[in-house]
Amino acid sequence: MGLLDILLGRTKPVAPDLDQLFALPSAAITLQAAAGFTPTGVGAVCFATVEGAAFEQTHREVQALLDADAERTGPPVELCQDGYGYSWLVSRRTPEQLPQLVNDLHAVNSSMEVNGFGPQLLCSLAAFEDERGRHLGLVYLYKRGTFYPFAPLSGTGERRDNPLELQVQSMLANDLRIEQDLGRWFPVWGAPGL
Repeated sequence: MGLLDILLGRTKPVAPDLDQLFALPSAAITLQAAAGFTPTGVGAVCFATVEGAAFEQTHREVQALLDADAERTGPPVELCQDGYGYSWLVSRRTPEQLPQLVNDLHAVNSSMEVNGFGPQLLCSLAAFEDERGRHLGLVYLYKRGTFYPFAPLSGTGERRDNPLELQVQSMLANDLRIEQDLGRWFPVWGAPGL
């Protein structure tokens, strides 16, 4: 970064650190002990939809890689689109297989990045639920290298449980790199698993 960048207020973007995803299993232990939230076994990677043969080839390779896992039980990895036009590659595991789910999320992000589709990656999400049926997503912002909690309120349209999100933020401050700018805690309405 040069002097002109400093004077004009430009900042260097944070490089994505996909290895941060591997902190999710230990954060899940903290989350369960402190708030009773357990993994649901659903995780997803969100990206801006891209047209073209190169992207289709990358998507097929990623899906084949994840579907080839002999330990996978249940449905294969699926591609879906939300109401806002974003694509989600969804992986489903048993709730006890959070480390394998994290490996799936890492593999999807890495494959897309290696094949030149890093700019289309938006976020990754791991879903959690408590005994009262409340849903919580731990969202990894690809371009920021940080996490934030997203807690939609069920049955109330597009509203979120802000007190719960702030509570989870303080609980996981030692486990995950939490996004400090609350303005970047974007709602992910319609995200798989939430």
